[in-house]
Amino acid sequence: MNYKHEFAEVLFGQLHEVADRSKLESMIEKPKFDKLGDLSFPCFELAKIYKKSPQQIAVDLAQNLQLSNTFQHVEAISGFVNVFLNKRVVSTNVIKEVLTKKEHYGEITIGNKKVITIDFSSPNIAKPFSMGHLRSTVIGNALALISEKCGYEVVRINHLGDWGTQFGKLIVAYKLWGTKEKVQDNPIKELLKLYVQFHDEAEQNEELNDQARHWFKNLENGNEEALKLWNWFREESLKEFNKIYQLLGIKFDSTNGEAFYNDKMNKVVQLLKEKNLLQESEGAQIVEIGDDLPPCLITKKDGTTLYATRDLAAALYRQETYKFEKSFYVVGNEQSLHFKQLFTVLEKLGYEWHNGLKHVPFGMMLKDGKKMSTRKGKVVLLEEVLTEAINLAKENIEEKNPTLDAKEDVARQVGTGAVIFHDLKNHRLNDIEFSLEDMLRFEGETGPYVQYTHARASSILRKGGYEENLDAVTLTDGEAWSIITKLMVFPDVIKRAFEQYDPSQIAKFLLDLSKAFNKYYGTVRILDDLKQKQARLTLVYCVQVVLNEGLRLLGIHAPEEM
Repeated sequence: MNYKHEFAEVLFGQLHEVADRSKLESMIEKPKFDKLGDLSFPCFELAKIYKKSPQQIAVDLAQNLQLSNTFQHVEAISGFVNVFLNKRVVSTNVIKEVLTKKEHYGEITIGNKKVITIDFSSPNIAKPFSMGHLRSTVIGNALALISEKCGYEVVRINHLGDWGTQFGKLIVAYKLWGTKEKVQDNPIKELLKLYVQFHDEAEQNEELNDQARHWFKNLENGNEEALKLWNWFREESLKEFNKIYQLLGIKFDSTNGEAFYNDKMNKVVQLLKEKNLLQESEGAQIVEIGDDLPPCLITKKDGTTLYATRDLAAALYRQETYKFEKSFYVVGNEQSLHFKQLFTVLEKLGYEWHNGLKHVPFGMMLKDGKKMSTRKGKVVLLEEVLTEAINLAKENIEEKNPTLDAKEDVARQVGTGAVIFHDLKNHRLNDIEFSLEDMLRFEGETGPYVQYTHARASSILRKGGYEENLDAVTLTDGEAWSIITKLMVFPDVIKRAFEQYDPSQIAKFLLDLSKAFNKYYGTVRILDDLKQKQARLTLVYCVQVVLNEGLRLLGIHAPEEM
Protein backbone atom coordinates (compact mmCIF):
# COMPACT_ATOMS: atom_id res chain seq x y z
CA MET A 1 0.00 0.00 0.00
CA ASN A 2 2.24 2.76 -1.31
CA TYR A 3 0.17 5.48 -2.96
CA LYS A 4 3.25 7.43 -3.99
CA HIS A 5 4.44 4.31 -5.80
CA GLU A 6 1.02 3.81 -7.39
CA PHE A 7 0.93 7.45 -8.58
CA ALA A 8 4.46 7.01 -10.02
CA GLU A 9 3.24 3.94 -11.94
CA VAL A 10 0.40 5.98 -13.44
CA LEU A 11 2.82 8.77 -14.41
CA PHE A 12 5.24 6.23 -15.89
CA GLY A 13 2.52 5.23 -18.37
CA GLN A 14 2.81 8.74 -19.86
CA LEU A 15 6.47 9.56 -19.17
CA HIS A 16 8.35 6.25 -19.64
CA GLU A 17 10.40 7.69 -22.48
CA VAL A 18 11.99 10.38 -20.31
CA ALA A 19 12.18 8.95 -16.75
CA ASP A 20 12.15 5.63 -14.89
CA ARG A 21 9.71 4.73 -12.13
CA SER A 22 12.08 5.38 -9.21
CA LYS A 23 13.00 8.84 -10.56
CA LEU A 24 9.32 9.74 -10.92
CA GLU A 25 8.54 8.45 -7.42
CA SER A 26 11.38 10.51 -5.93
CA MET A 27 9.91 13.67 -7.53
CA ILE A 28 6.45 13.23 -6.00
CA GLU A 29 5.81 15.44 -2.98
CA LYS A 30 3.11 16.40 -0.51
CA PRO A 31 1.33 19.66 -1.44
CA LYS A 32 1.84 22.50 1.02
CA PHE A 33 -1.90 22.82 1.67
CA ASP A 34 -4.43 19.99 2.03
CA LYS A 35 -6.89 21.72 -0.31
CA LEU A 36 -4.36 21.27 -3.15
CA GLY A 37 -4.54 17.46 -2.97
CA ASP A 38 -2.74 14.55 -1.35
CA LEU A 39 0.16 13.98 -3.76
CA SER A 40 1.81 16.35 -6.21
CA PHE A 41 4.12 15.91 -9.23
CA PRO A 42 6.14 18.99 -10.35
CA CYS A 43 6.60 19.37 -14.12
CA PHE A 44 9.42 21.92 -14.15
CA GLU A 45 12.20 19.40 -14.96
CA LEU A 46 10.18 18.23 -17.96
CA ALA A 47 9.98 21.73 -19.49
CA LYS A 48 13.48 21.47 -21.07
CA ILE A 49 12.74 18.01 -22.49
CA TYR A 50 9.32 18.80 -23.99
CA LYS A 51 10.12 22.45 -24.87
CA LYS A 52 6.81 23.48 -23.26
CA SER A 53 5.89 25.43 -20.15
CA PRO A 54 5.48 23.40 -16.95
CA GLN A 55 1.87 24.65 -16.78
CA GLN A 56 1.03 23.20 -20.21
CA ILE A 57 2.78 19.90 -19.44
CA ALA A 58 0.76 19.61 -16.20
CA VAL A 59 -2.51 20.23 -18.08
CA ASP A 60 -1.64 17.63 -20.76
CA LEU A 61 -0.61 15.04 -18.16
CA ALA A 62 -3.70 15.58 -16.02
CA GLN A 63 -5.96 15.00 -19.02
CA ASN A 64 -4.24 11.76 -20.07
CA LEU A 65 -3.57 9.98 -16.75
CA GLN A 66 -5.39 6.64 -16.36
CA LEU A 67 -6.33 6.69 -12.66
CA SER A 68 -7.55 3.71 -10.65
CA ASN A 69 -10.31 3.94 -8.03
CA THR A 70 -7.59 4.71 -5.46
CA PHE A 71 -7.67 8.28 -6.77
CA GLN A 72 -10.69 10.59 -6.58
CA HIS A 73 -9.59 13.11 -9.18
CA VAL A 74 -6.62 14.99 -10.66
CA GLU A 75 -5.94 18.71 -11.16
CA ALA A 76 -3.27 20.71 -12.96
CA ILE A 77 -2.25 23.65 -10.77
CA SER A 78 0.61 26.08 -11.59
CA GLY A 79 2.89 23.50 -13.19
CA PHE A 80 2.00 20.68 -10.77
CA VAL A 81 -0.14 17.59 -11.32
CA ASN A 82 -2.05 17.13 -8.06
CA VAL A 83 -4.08 14.03 -7.25
CA PHE A 84 -6.71 13.60 -4.56
CA LEU A 85 -6.95 10.16 -3.00
CA ASN A 86 -10.28 8.35 -2.67
CA LYS A 87 -10.84 8.86 1.07
CA ARG A 88 -13.16 5.87 1.56
CA VAL A 89 -10.95 3.38 -0.32
CA VAL A 90 -7.69 4.62 1.17
CA SER A 91 -9.04 4.84 4.75
CA THR A 92 -10.20 1.23 4.55
CA ASN A 93 -6.86 0.07 3.11
CA VAL A 94 -4.73 1.92 5.67
CA ILE A 95 -6.76 0.74 8.65
CA LYS A 96 -6.79 -2.87 7.41
CA GLU A 97 -3.03 -2.83 6.93
CA VAL A 98 -2.34 -1.47 10.44
CA LEU A 99 -4.83 -3.97 11.92
CA THR A 100 -3.21 -6.87 10.10
CA LYS A 101 0.41 -5.97 10.77
CA LYS A 102 0.02 -4.28 14.19
CA GLU A 103 3.48 -3.49 15.65
CA HIS A 104 5.06 -4.81 12.42
CA TYR A 105 3.40 -2.00 10.45
CA GLY A 106 6.11 0.08 8.79
CA GLU A 107 8.67 -2.73 8.63
CA ILE A 108 10.84 -2.66 5.52
CA THR A 109 13.07 -5.43 4.18
CA ILE A 110 15.86 -3.28 2.71
CA GLY A 111 18.35 -4.69 5.25
CA ASN A 112 17.76 -8.29 4.23
CA LYS A 113 19.31 -9.52 7.54
CA LYS A 114 22.69 -7.95 6.74
CA VAL A 115 24.75 -6.65 9.68
CA ILE A 116 25.17 -3.03 10.79
CA THR A 117 27.53 -2.22 13.64
CA ILE A 118 26.66 0.97 15.50
CA ASP A 119 29.34 2.56 17.68
CA PHE A 120 27.60 4.92 20.11
CA SER A 121 27.57 6.36 23.63
CA SER A 122 31.25 5.57 24.39
CA PRO A 123 31.74 7.56 27.62
CA ASN A 124 35.18 7.99 29.14
CA ILE A 125 36.04 5.83 32.13
CA ALA A 126 36.56 7.70 35.41
CA LYS A 127 34.56 10.68 34.17
CA PRO A 128 30.89 11.27 34.92
CA PHE A 129 28.16 10.40 32.43
CA SER A 130 27.17 13.97 31.63
CA MET A 131 24.43 15.54 29.50
CA GLY A 132 27.14 15.85 26.84
CA HIS A 133 27.03 12.05 26.41
CA LEU A 134 23.25 11.95 26.06
CA ARG A 135 23.20 12.81 22.35
CA SER A 136 25.40 9.95 21.12
CA THR A 137 23.61 7.53 23.45
CA VAL A 138 20.01 8.24 22.44
CA ILE A 139 20.69 8.95 18.73
CA GLY A 140 22.69 5.70 18.47
CA ASN A 141 20.05 3.67 20.28
CA ALA A 142 17.26 5.06 18.07
CA LEU A 143 19.28 4.36 14.89
CA ALA A 144 19.81 0.78 16.11
CA LEU A 145 16.05 0.28 16.60
CA ILE A 146 15.22 1.96 13.26
CA SER A 147 17.83 -0.19 11.46
CA GLU A 148 16.24 -3.35 12.90
CA LYS A 149 12.83 -2.11 11.71
CA CYS A 150 14.40 -1.85 8.23
CA GLY A 151 15.48 -5.50 8.28
CA TYR A 152 19.11 -5.25 9.48
CA GLU A 153 20.84 -7.28 12.19
CA VAL A 154 22.34 -4.70 14.52
CA VAL A 155 25.44 -5.02 16.70
CA ARG A 156 25.43 -2.29 19.38
CA ILE A 157 28.97 -1.31 20.39
CA ASN A 158 29.94 0.84 23.38
CA HIS A 159 33.54 1.75 22.52
CA LEU A 160 34.48 2.88 26.02
CA GLY A 161 37.13 5.57 26.42
CA ASP A 162 39.23 3.43 28.74
CA TRP A 163 42.74 4.29 27.53
CA GLY A 164 44.86 7.35 26.84
CA THR A 165 46.96 10.00 28.53
CA GLN A 166 44.07 11.06 30.78
CA PHE A 167 44.73 7.89 32.81
CA GLY A 168 48.29 9.04 33.40
CA LYS A 169 46.81 12.31 34.70
CA LEU A 170 44.31 10.50 36.89
CA ILE A 171 46.92 8.15 38.38
CA VAL A 172 49.16 11.13 39.24
CA ALA A 173 46.19 13.03 40.76
CA TYR A 174 45.09 10.01 42.81
CA LYS A 175 48.61 9.35 44.10
CA LEU A 176 49.08 13.01 45.08
CA TRP A 177 45.66 13.97 46.47
CA GLY A 178 43.26 10.98 46.46
CA THR A 179 42.26 8.46 49.10
CA LYS A 180 40.86 4.97 48.60
CA GLU A 181 37.96 5.63 51.00
CA LYS A 182 36.77 8.76 49.19
CA VAL A 183 36.90 7.07 45.79
CA GLN A 184 35.00 4.03 47.09
CA ASP A 185 32.31 6.23 48.68
CA ASN A 186 31.57 8.17 45.50
CA PRO A 187 33.76 6.91 42.64
CA ILE A 188 32.81 9.11 39.71
CA LYS A 189 32.44 12.39 41.57
CA GLU A 190 35.70 11.88 43.42
CA LEU A 191 37.61 10.89 40.27
CA LEU A 192 36.18 13.92 38.45
CA LYS A 193 37.29 16.16 41.34
CA LEU A 194 40.82 14.73 41.08
CA TYR A 195 40.84 15.15 37.29
CA VAL A 196 39.75 18.80 37.52
CA GLN A 197 42.31 19.43 40.30
CA PHE A 198 45.06 17.98 38.08
CA HIS A 199 44.27 20.46 35.29
CA ASP A 200 44.11 23.39 37.69
CA GLU A 201 47.49 22.47 39.25
CA ALA A 202 49.11 21.63 35.87
CA GLU A 203 48.46 25.18 34.64
CA GLN A 204 50.94 26.34 37.30
CA ASN A 205 53.21 23.27 37.26
CA GLU A 206 54.17 21.83 33.86
CA GLU A 207 56.07 18.98 35.56
CA LEU A 208 52.72 17.34 36.40
CA ASN A 209 52.10 16.76 32.67
CA ASP A 210 55.51 15.04 32.42
CA GLN A 211 54.57 12.80 35.35
CA ALA A 212 51.22 12.00 33.66
CA ARG A 213 52.99 11.00 30.43
CA HIS A 214 55.38 8.84 32.48
CA TRP A 215 52.52 7.02 34.24
CA PHE A 216 50.62 6.46 31.00
CA LYS A 217 53.78 4.96 29.51
CA ASN A 218 53.96 2.71 32.60
CA LEU A 219 50.38 1.69 31.96
CA GLU A 220 51.12 0.88 28.31
CA ASN A 221 54.14 -1.18 29.44
CA GLY A 222 51.99 -3.24 31.85
CA ASN A 223 53.25 -1.75 35.12
CA GLU A 224 51.46 -3.61 37.94
CA GLU A 225 50.53 -0.56 40.06
CA ALA A 226 49.31 1.41 37.04
CA LEU A 227 47.22 -1.53 35.75
CA LYS A 228 45.69 -2.15 39.19
CA LEU A 229 44.56 1.47 39.52
CA TRP A 230 43.30 1.55 35.91
CA ASN A 231 41.23 -1.64 36.42
CA TRP A 232 39.74 -0.25 39.60
CA PHE A 233 38.79 3.07 37.94
CA ARG A 234 37.24 1.11 35.02
CA GLU A 235 35.15 -1.24 37.18
CA GLU A 236 33.77 1.55 39.38
CA SER A 237 32.90 3.64 36.31
CA LEU A 238 31.09 0.79 34.56
CA LYS A 239 28.90 0.20 37.61
CA GLU A 240 27.85 3.86 37.49
CA PHE A 241 27.27 3.84 33.71
CA ASN A 242 25.15 0.71 33.88
CA LYS A 243 22.73 2.41 36.29
CA ILE A 244 22.09 5.03 33.60
CA TYR A 245 21.82 2.53 30.73
CA GLN A 246 19.31 0.57 32.81
CA LEU A 247 17.23 3.72 33.39
CA LEU A 248 17.29 4.49 29.66
CA GLY A 249 16.56 0.86 28.70
CA ILE A 250 19.71 0.58 26.56
CA LYS A 251 21.76 -2.59 26.11
CA PHE A 252 25.00 -3.27 24.25
CA ASP A 253 26.36 -6.33 22.46
CA SER A 254 29.96 -5.25 23.04
CA THR A 255 31.66 -2.99 25.59
CA ASN A 256 35.14 -3.52 24.15
CA GLY A 257 36.79 -0.16 24.73
CA GLU A 258 40.00 1.37 23.49
CA ALA A 259 42.17 -0.85 25.72
CA PHE A 260 40.80 -3.97 23.99
CA TYR A 261 42.74 -2.99 20.85
CA ASN A 262 46.15 -2.60 22.53
CA ASP A 263 47.38 -5.94 21.16
CA LYS A 264 45.80 -5.39 17.73
CA MET A 265 47.57 -2.21 16.68
CA ASN A 266 50.89 -3.72 15.61
CA LYS A 267 48.97 -5.56 12.89
CA VAL A 268 47.69 -2.19 11.60
CA VAL A 269 51.20 -0.69 11.57
CA GLN A 270 52.50 -3.81 9.72
CA LEU A 271 49.71 -3.59 7.12
CA LEU A 272 50.50 0.07 6.49
CA LYS A 273 54.21 -0.77 6.11
CA GLU A 274 53.48 -3.62 3.68
CA LYS A 275 51.39 -1.29 1.51
CA ASN A 276 54.16 1.35 1.66
CA LEU A 277 51.73 3.85 3.18
CA LEU A 278 53.76 4.73 6.31
CA GLN A 279 56.05 7.74 6.19
CA GLU A 280 58.25 9.31 8.85
CA SER A 281 57.66 12.93 9.80
CA GLU A 282 59.70 14.53 12.61
CA GLY A 283 60.11 11.12 14.22
CA ALA A 284 56.38 10.28 14.05
CA GLN A 285 54.77 7.75 11.65
CA ILE A 286 52.08 9.17 9.36
CA VAL A 287 49.92 8.28 6.35
CA GLU A 288 49.51 11.04 3.76
CA ILE A 289 45.82 11.54 2.97
CA GLY A 290 45.82 14.13 0.16
CA ASP A 291 42.70 16.10 -0.81
CA ASP A 292 43.87 19.06 1.29
CA LEU A 293 43.48 16.98 4.45
CA PRO A 294 46.27 16.83 7.05
CA PRO A 295 48.16 13.50 7.30
CA CYS A 296 46.84 10.76 9.57
CA LEU A 297 49.12 10.33 12.60
CA ILE A 298 49.71 6.63 13.40
CA THR A 299 52.40 6.74 16.11
CA LYS A 300 54.03 9.63 17.98
CA LYS A 301 57.80 10.01 18.05
CA ASP A 302 57.91 8.31 21.49
CA GLY A 303 56.22 5.27 19.91
CA THR A 304 52.81 5.68 21.58
CA THR A 305 49.77 5.00 19.43
CA LEU A 306 46.89 7.35 18.74
CA TYR A 307 43.12 7.29 18.23
CA ALA A 308 43.55 6.67 14.50
CA THR A 309 45.66 3.52 15.05
CA ARG A 310 43.13 2.24 17.55
CA ASP A 311 40.12 3.01 15.34
CA LEU A 312 41.79 1.32 12.36
CA ALA A 313 42.36 -1.78 14.53
CA ALA A 314 38.73 -1.61 15.71
CA ALA A 315 37.35 -1.34 12.15
CA LEU A 316 39.42 -4.35 11.01
CA TYR A 317 38.38 -6.38 14.07
CA ARG A 318 34.69 -5.56 13.60
CA GLN A 319 34.73 -6.49 9.92
CA GLU A 320 36.47 -9.80 10.69
CA THR A 321 34.13 -10.55 13.61
CA TYR A 322 30.75 -9.33 12.37
CA LYS A 323 31.13 -9.15 8.54
CA PHE A 324 29.15 -5.91 8.57
CA GLU A 325 27.66 -4.34 5.47
CA LYS A 326 27.42 -0.94 7.14
CA SER A 327 29.13 0.54 10.18
CA PHE A 328 27.88 3.75 11.83
CA TYR A 329 29.96 5.90 14.18
CA VAL A 330 27.62 8.14 16.19
CA VAL A 331 30.19 10.71 17.28
CA GLY A 332 30.08 14.52 17.54
CA ASN A 333 30.69 16.98 14.69
CA GLU A 334 34.11 17.91 16.03
CA GLN A 335 35.47 14.47 15.04
CA SER A 336 34.59 14.82 11.32
CA LEU A 337 38.23 15.23 10.23
CA HIS A 338 39.28 12.15 12.21
CA PHE A 339 36.70 9.98 10.43
CA LYS A 340 37.56 11.35 6.98
CA GLN A 341 41.18 10.35 7.67
CA LEU A 342 40.19 6.96 9.08
CA PHE A 343 37.97 6.02 6.11
CA THR A 344 40.58 7.25 3.60
CA VAL A 345 43.34 5.12 5.18
CA LEU A 346 41.08 2.04 4.99
CA GLU A 347 40.40 2.85 1.33
CA LYS A 348 44.15 3.16 0.66
CA LEU A 349 44.62 -0.25 2.31
CA GLY A 350 42.32 -1.61 -0.40
CA TYR A 351 39.31 -2.61 1.73
CA GLU A 352 36.13 -2.45 -0.38
CA TRP A 353 34.02 -2.45 2.78
CA HIS A 354 35.22 1.07 3.62
CA ASN A 355 32.23 2.22 1.50
CA GLY A 356 29.89 0.97 4.23
CA LEU A 357 31.47 3.15 6.94
CA LYS A 358 29.52 6.23 7.96
CA HIS A 359 30.26 8.94 10.49
CA VAL A 360 26.90 10.09 11.92
CA PRO A 361 27.80 13.48 13.43
CA PHE A 362 25.65 15.53 15.77
CA GLY A 363 25.68 18.99 17.31
CA MET A 364 26.71 19.79 20.85
CA MET A 365 24.75 20.01 24.07
CA LEU A 366 25.47 23.57 25.16
CA LYS A 367 25.17 25.20 28.57
CA ASP A 368 24.74 28.99 28.46
CA GLY A 369 25.79 28.84 24.81
CA LYS A 370 29.08 27.05 25.56
CA LYS A 371 30.28 23.47 25.28
CA MET A 372 30.25 21.54 28.53
CA SER A 373 33.81 20.81 29.67
CA THR A 374 34.82 17.93 31.97
CA ARG A 375 38.30 19.26 32.66
CA LYS A 376 36.88 22.57 33.91
CA GLY A 377 34.22 20.78 35.95
CA LYS A 378 31.41 22.43 33.96
CA VAL A 379 29.14 19.42 33.51
CA VAL A 380 25.51 18.61 34.16
CA LEU A 381 25.23 15.00 35.28
CA LEU A 382 22.79 12.92 33.25
CA GLU A 383 21.82 10.81 36.25
CA GLU A 384 20.77 13.95 38.16
CA VAL A 385 18.70 15.18 35.19
CA LEU A 386 16.97 11.80 34.83
CA THR A 387 16.27 11.64 38.56
CA GLU A 388 14.78 15.14 38.51
CA ALA A 389 12.65 14.31 35.45
CA ILE A 390 11.32 11.15 37.10
CA ASN A 391 10.52 13.04 40.33
CA LEU A 392 8.65 15.72 38.39
CA ALA A 393 6.68 13.03 36.55
CA LYS A 394 5.82 11.46 39.91
CA GLU A 395 4.53 14.81 41.23
CA ASN A 396 2.35 15.22 38.14
CA ILE A 397 0.90 11.74 38.59
CA GLU A 398 0.17 12.37 42.28
CA GLU A 399 -1.64 15.56 41.33
CA LYS A 400 -3.63 14.34 38.30
CA ASN A 401 -4.07 10.58 38.81
CA PRO A 402 -3.27 9.66 42.45
CA THR A 403 -4.96 6.22 42.21
CA LEU A 404 -2.82 5.13 39.24
CA ASP A 405 -1.33 1.64 39.53
CA ALA A 406 2.44 1.22 39.05
CA LYS A 407 3.13 4.92 39.68
CA GLU A 408 6.88 4.34 39.99
CA ASP A 409 7.12 2.56 36.61
CA VAL A 410 5.02 5.16 34.81
CA ALA A 411 6.98 8.05 36.39
CA ARG A 412 10.24 6.43 35.21
CA GLN A 413 8.85 5.94 31.68
CA VAL A 414 7.55 9.51 31.46
CA GLY A 415 10.60 11.15 33.05
CA THR A 416 13.17 9.33 30.90
CA GLY A 417 10.88 9.72 27.86
CA ALA A 418 10.87 13.50 28.37
CA VAL A 419 14.68 13.65 28.35
CA ILE A 420 15.09 11.33 25.33
CA PHE A 421 12.37 13.01 23.24
CA HIS A 422 13.72 16.49 23.96
CA ASP A 423 16.96 15.43 22.29
CA LEU A 424 15.55 13.39 19.41
CA LYS A 425 12.93 15.90 18.24
CA ASN A 426 15.87 18.12 17.16
CA HIS A 427 17.72 17.35 13.95
CA ARG A 428 20.94 15.69 15.09
CA LEU A 429 23.21 18.26 13.42
CA ASN A 430 21.74 21.13 15.45
CA ASP A 431 23.31 22.20 18.74
CA ILE A 432 20.91 21.96 21.69
CA GLU A 433 20.85 24.43 24.56
CA PHE A 434 20.49 22.47 27.78
CA SER A 435 17.32 23.58 29.53
CA LEU A 436 15.86 21.44 32.27
CA GLU A 437 12.70 23.53 32.14
CA ASP A 438 12.09 22.87 28.42
CA MET A 439 13.02 19.23 28.71
CA LEU A 440 10.58 18.53 31.50
CA ARG A 441 7.55 20.37 30.11
CA PHE A 442 4.60 18.04 29.93
CA GLU A 443 2.71 19.89 27.22
CA GLY A 444 3.64 21.20 23.78
CA GLU A 445 6.18 19.43 21.57
CA THR A 446 7.39 16.97 24.21
CA GLY A 447 7.66 13.26 24.87
CA PRO A 448 5.06 13.35 27.68
CA TYR A 449 2.58 14.95 25.23
CA VAL A 450 2.94 12.00 22.83
CA GLN A 451 2.85 9.50 25.71
CA TYR A 452 -0.30 11.16 27.09
CA THR A 453 -1.94 10.93 23.65
CA HIS A 454 -1.17 7.20 23.62
CA ALA A 455 -2.63 6.84 27.14
CA ARG A 456 -5.75 8.76 26.04
CA ALA A 457 -6.22 6.42 23.06
CA SER A 458 -5.80 3.40 25.37
CA SER A 459 -8.39 4.84 27.78
CA ILE A 460 -10.95 5.35 24.96
CA LEU A 461 -10.43 1.73 23.83
CA ARG A 462 -11.05 0.48 27.37
CA LYS A 463 -14.17 2.62 27.85
CA GLY A 464 -15.55 1.68 24.44
CA GLY A 465 -14.95 -2.04 24.94
CA TYR A 466 -12.97 -2.23 21.69
CA GLU A 467 -12.89 -5.61 19.97
CA GLU A 468 -10.94 -6.16 16.79
CA ASN A 469 -13.17 -6.54 13.74
CA LEU A 470 -11.70 -6.34 10.25
CA ASP A 471 -15.17 -5.59 8.83
CA ALA A 472 -15.63 -2.46 10.98
CA VAL A 473 -13.06 -0.37 9.16
CA THR A 474 -15.08 1.84 6.81
CA LEU A 475 -15.13 5.37 8.18
CA THR A 476 -17.44 8.09 6.94
CA ASP A 477 -15.93 10.81 9.19
CA GLY A 478 -14.38 13.60 7.15
CA GLU A 479 -12.48 14.59 10.29
CA ALA A 480 -10.64 11.24 10.32
CA TRP A 481 -8.83 11.92 7.03
CA SER A 482 -6.06 13.92 8.69
CA ILE A 483 -5.25 10.90 10.90
CA ILE A 484 -5.42 8.47 7.94
CA THR A 485 -2.93 10.53 5.91
CA LYS A 486 -0.52 10.52 8.88
CA LEU A 487 -0.84 6.75 9.46
CA MET A 488 -0.35 6.18 5.74
CA VAL A 489 3.13 7.76 5.63
CA PHE A 490 4.59 5.97 8.69
CA PRO A 491 6.55 3.42 6.56
CA ASP A 492 7.99 6.29 4.46
CA VAL A 493 8.99 8.18 7.61
CA ILE A 494 10.88 5.13 8.94
CA LYS A 495 12.69 4.66 5.61
CA ARG A 496 13.64 8.35 5.51
CA ALA A 497 14.83 8.30 9.14
CA PHE A 498 17.11 5.37 8.28
CA GLU A 499 18.44 6.81 5.02
CA GLN A 500 19.13 10.22 6.58
CA TYR A 501 20.36 8.82 9.94
CA ASP A 502 17.75 11.11 11.49
CA PRO A 503 15.47 9.95 14.34
CA SER A 504 13.89 13.44 14.46
CA GLN A 505 11.83 12.39 11.41
CA ILE A 506 10.00 9.91 13.65
CA ALA A 507 9.72 12.34 16.61
CA LYS A 508 8.15 15.00 14.37
CA PHE A 509 5.80 12.42 12.84
CA LEU A 510 4.63 11.39 16.33
CA LEU A 511 3.91 15.01 17.24
CA ASP A 512 1.89 15.47 14.01
CA LEU A 513 -0.07 12.26 14.57
CA SER A 514 -0.76 13.22 18.21
CA LYS A 515 -2.00 16.67 17.18
CA ALA A 516 -4.26 15.18 14.49
CA PHE A 517 -5.69 12.63 16.93
CA ASN A 518 -6.28 15.16 19.73
CA LYS A 519 -8.09 17.45 17.28
CA TYR A 520 -10.25 14.50 16.18
CA TYR A 521 -10.94 13.64 19.82
CA GLY A 522 -12.00 17.23 20.45
CA THR A 523 -14.46 17.39 17.54
CA VAL A 524 -15.88 13.86 17.18
CA ARG A 525 -17.95 12.07 19.85
CA ILE A 526 -16.15 8.77 19.34
CA LEU A 527 -18.37 6.58 21.53
CA ASP A 528 -21.77 8.28 20.97
CA ASP A 529 -22.74 7.29 17.41
CA LEU A 530 -23.52 3.55 17.61
CA LYS A 531 -23.31 3.08 13.83
CA GLN A 532 -19.82 4.55 13.65
CA LYS A 533 -18.58 3.53 17.11
CA GLN A 534 -16.69 0.37 16.10
CA ALA A 535 -15.11 2.00 13.03
CA ARG A 536 -14.01 4.98 15.14
CA LEU A 537 -12.64 2.71 17.87
CA THR A 538 -10.72 0.82 15.19
CA LEU A 539 -9.15 4.11 14.07
CA VAL A 540 -8.25 4.90 17.69
CA TYR A 541 -6.65 1.45 17.98
CA CYS A 542 -4.55 2.11 14.85
CA VAL A 543 -3.36 5.43 16.35
CA GLN A 544 -2.46 3.64 19.59
CA VAL A 545 -0.47 0.96 17.71
CA VAL A 546 1.50 3.47 15.63
CA LEU A 547 2.22 5.85 18.55
CA ASN A 548 3.43 2.89 20.61
CA GLU A 549 5.69 1.65 17.81
CA GLY A 550 6.99 5.13 16.95
CA LEU A 551 7.92 5.78 20.58
CA ARG A 552 9.59 2.36 20.79
CA LEU A 553 11.77 3.25 17.80
CA LEU A 554 13.01 6.27 19.77
CA GLY A 555 13.73 4.13 22.84
CA ILE A 556 10.70 5.48 24.77
CA HIS A 557 7.96 3.54 26.59
CA ALA A 558 4.28 4.21 25.92
CA PRO A 559 2.26 3.91 29.16
CA GLU A 560 -1.39 2.88 28.82
CA GLU A 561 -2.34 5.09 31.77
CA MET A 562 -0.85 8.35 33.02
